[in-house]
Amino acid sequence: MAEKAVPRETVRALRDAIARLERGTGTRATERAGEEAGFGRPPLDPAATVLREEGISKARAEPVLPIGVPALDEALAGGLPLRGMTEIRVSETRDAGAGIGFTLALAALCQARRREGGELGPVLWIAEGMALKEAGAPYGVGLAGHGLDLSRALISGPRSLKEALWIAEAALNFSVFAAVVLEMRGNPAALGFQESRRLQVRARAGSVPLLLVRQAGEEEASGALFRLAVLPAPAAARLLPDGRPLAGSIGNPVFHVVAEKSRAFAPVDAYLEWSAHERRFYPLAPLGSLAPVDAQPVSPGAAHPVAPLSASADGSDRAGALGAVVAFKRAS
Repeated sequence: MAEKAVPRETVRALRDAIARLERGTGTRATERAGEEAGFGRPPLDPAATVLREEGISKARAEPVLPIGVPALDEALAGGLPLRGMTEIRVSETRDAGAGIGFTLALAALCQARRREGGELGPVLWIAEGMALKEAGAPYGVGLAGHGLDLSRALISGPRSLKEALWIAEAALNFSVFAAVVLEMRGNPAALGFQESRRLQVRARAGSVPLLLVRQAGEEEASGALFRLAVLPAPAAARLLPDGRPLAGSIGNPVFHVVAEKSRAFAPVDAYLEWSAHERRFYPLAPLGSLAPVDAQPVSPGAAHPVAPLSASADGSDRAGALGAVVAFKRAS
């Protein structure tokens, strides 16, 4: 199916408006240029939107994109919502790579879904200035290696959060985008509950998935449908053709995802492995449930059980199996 020329012109017009904003033309001048290009802000009527959501939209199932991990999909009512905002949070700046990597994987899934239907499927990544300074700018080669099609991706780095919010709202007016990503720092007052609710309504009206990435942010009330906390997790070694792990190698990235705000009664933990080549997630067992190799169980009667120790890794100087671990009773 041939790609439509109108969506391509729409993306080009938004790219030009973003370029004016990043050159420092000013928000008002950029808004006027955006309105001329068709990116004006239509009047927002939250009451009418709520009535429509509770009436017509309630009769049909919401479109979702299954992530591929049963526990997480069940908590998200089927998968990633394709009409609305999902918040992805990392509690510390040093974990920003995990949050961004997980978000990129979700964006690649959304892009692949659109392209399978013969659509353009562009992805817009918006990162406000402070977020770029703290976590670094996206690297093209890395994005492509992570599964994102760079020929159909726009990356914007506005200086302020106000400008980033304007770009996000302008993009959410059109359903041409496969996904819009908004990356920001912490819990700024400029993006409180009312502002997040506005973004949620925009995303629903435009039928676009909005992924809000919050660096070093705390849990707070938000208009997002779901909130996922992302933590880094160690990757497994690559496997050789015979199934043995390749010593010293690093396999696919692994993410520890906690559904903090979902349909579940309690937070849901899940470990996910992302395959950029196949563009899909694989569920993994929690790290604590994997029994160490050659480990001896601790006696259940020990006063203070300790974690069992394992033998060294496979190699020419492999150590022999360790004996039982002894836990002494308290002296006082």
